[in-house]
Amino acid sequence: MDIGKNIRIKDIAKLAGVSVGTVDRVLHNRGRVSDEALKKVTAVMDQIDYKPNLIARTLGSNKNYKIAALIPDPTGDPYWAQTNLGIIQAQAEWAQYGVTVDTYTFDIFNKDAFRGLAMEVLESAPDGIVIAPIFYHESLPAFELFQNQSIPYVLFNTNIPEAQPLGFIGQNLNQSGRVGAELINLGQHESGTFAVLHIDEDVHDSIHLLEKEKGFREYFQEHRKHKFEIVDFILNPNEPTFKNQLIELLADDTLKGIFVSTSKGTAVAASFLEKYGKRDIRLIGYDLLEENLKYLRSGVIDFLINQNPKRQALLGISHLVNHLMFKKSAPALELFPLEVITQQNVDSYLGSGIH
Repeated sequence: MDIGKNIRIKDIAKLAGVSVGTVDRVLHNRGRVSDEALKKVTAVMDQIDYKPNLIARTLGSNKNYKIAALIPDPTGDPYWAQTNLGIIQAQAEWAQYGVTVDTYTFDIFNKDAFRGLAMEVLESAPDGIVIAPIFYHESLPAFELFQNQSIPYVLFNTNIPEAQPLGFIGQNLNQSGRVGAELINLGQHESGTFAVLHIDEDVHDSIHLLEKEKGFREYFQEHRKHKFEIVDFILNPNEPTFKNQLIELLADDTLKGIFVSTSKGTAVAASFLEKYGKRDIRLIGYDLLEENLKYLRSGVIDFLINQNPKRQALLGISHLVNHLMFKKSAPALELFPLEVITQQNVDSYLGSGIH
């Protein structure tokens, strides 16, 4: 094929061996594209030095943009480490267009530090902000500061509608809790106890965890075929009472299932079920972290609900950059599907490249 100035989207699709729709989604950063298809399209675009006219005009303006990303510290927490990978990928994808992304991290157990970090971000004068606002009360004053400075911001992971962000990317967490309840209730024909575990996060001000538990409880209020008692625990693995609390819970003969609201905590709960031979207790948790996958494959974890933290961060930055560079409207609400991963479908899902 003669590669000239008038290369068209369908020409790129033919060269990459993908559909025209896939190329369009790559060019406009919208919709879902597998990692394999993305590599094929970007490789062709690099080979032919293809740039849409709008991007070329933007590059000609010599305008650089600075994005600030506020996330919990990814060190020691594989969920937020996945989020950080999404930020790193976004940095790589947008660097050639004069976009820089500065990451600011905070301790999920230190709300006072979060307030100071928000001020630090503001003083750096970013053009836009992406933030995982897991602290509800502490986030509201930060949003007010951003608004006063007319700095657009995108939320991901946790939605706070009254914050009036440019957009939110994540999942419907109430529905997520409902899905967890439905999964834990499958085939349960006797009365008993279900436990909701919030492990390694302070649930009192964490709206994302509270919404999951709310949805979980609402499901059972509406589906009362059998009598189940729901108990909840807020557990910190660093506390000396942590081990005894879990052992006491597992000693309850009426315990039929455990719903863990946090990704990292899912593997912690699984390790106790395995250690104490409680494989008959159903375990529902979150995300395709390495430890979680190990316990899913061995049958200790029954179901994982995938939240796709890497893609949440990646899309959040992409929407913000598209708004800044091209004046494109970001979707006010972009909700990811509630993907249920089991021992039987995990390998096909991981092999698909869509996670």
